[in-house]
Amino acid sequence: MLNIGIILGSTRPGRNGEAVARWVTDIAKKRNDAHYELVDLADFNLPLLDEPIPASMGQYSKPHTIAWSQKINSFDGFVFVTPEYNHATSGALKNAVDYLFHEWKDKAAGFVGYGGSGGARAIENLRLIAGELHMADVRAQVGLSLMTDFENFSVFKPAAHHEASVNTMLDQVIAWSGALKALR
Repeated sequence: MLNIGIILGSTRPGRNGEAVARWVTDIAKKRNDAHYELVDLADFNLPLLDEPIPASMGQYSKPHTIAWSQKINSFDGFVFVTPEYNHATSGALKNAVDYLFHEWKDKAAGFVGYGGSGGARAIENLRLIAGELHMADVRAQVGLSLMTDFENFSVFKPAAHHEASVNTMLDQVIAWSGALKALR
């Protein structure tokens, strides 16, 4: 069975992403096509990139990097749940991605964004990063608006139609994750 990590890409206190990531995880766990696990960046407490050797060399020296590497390496594909901060993904998620290289390679990536424009620019930012890391980003994505899917910009109340979008994105992540497994 495939293992898919749902990565909560915000560590901000009072973050909206926790409710979004749990919602995505709840939808995913209704399926029987993979094992889905929520991965909260806050649980890893990664400082600003502090490895002395580039990630592409795979020579990690810090215990937090080794733990992060082992967790990410255990997955066949990912769903990134990202806020949009200033037309990009969060600094915490970018930092966490940059800690590693080979652990991302030949794996699928799906995206759920939230923000003023549904997180569209954060997702586009992550698509560029995924390409550099040899990840296959899937076409379907989920965009959640702070104006319409959150009450008072903080209480998550997604429109019902978003569940179908999550499932379409997960269908593509599963298909690509299975296909790419042969390359690893």
